[in-house]
Amino acid sequence: MTRSWRWVTAVIAGIIAFGVSFDQVTKAWAISRLAPGQRVSLIGNLLEFSLIRNPGAAFGRGTSLTVVFAALGVIVLIFLAVFALSRVRCTIWAIIIGLGMAGVLGNLIDRMVRPPGFMFGHVIDFISLKYFAVFNVADMMLTGAAALAIMVSLFPKISWDGSRLKDTVTKV
Repeated sequence: MTRSWRWVTAVIAGIIAFGVSFDQVTKAWAISRLAPGQRVSLIGNLLEFSLIRNPGAAFGRGTSLTVVFAALGVIVLIFLAVFALSRVRCTIWAIIIGLGMAGVLGNLIDRMVRPPGFMFGHVIDFISLKYFAVFNVADMMLTGAAALAIMVSLFPKISWDGSRLKDTVTKV
């Protein structure tokens, strides 16, 4: 089913508002409760909290490119706002766009307001899975958006919200 622009915008805005708020609240909690290097086990060694201030990207790569990641975040947000809001008319794609924008914005806020300064700030990561990276809620939203987009793309005949996906994006 094709949705109105208002519906899609409301879904995206709601996800962004909740997602960014939840991300920033959990990061504030991590900063207030965890010391750098401290490990708090939740499920044995499988899931832990461990505070990291990450100047780079995933897996600590690109630590000297903080300003580039911040600029890319701004570009991605502008692109999604202009492109997606004008074309998406399907709830599942609104969810994907909302999760993606919330994830980008959550980490971009860190890069803008956290030390060492504007556009050079370090992202707060604190969730650690054994044999994997340390990450945050914004990273989980980005991963969820990517996973959903892949699923929807791989299985286009599934009626994700009552419509065929080919009918969900208006023609240019």
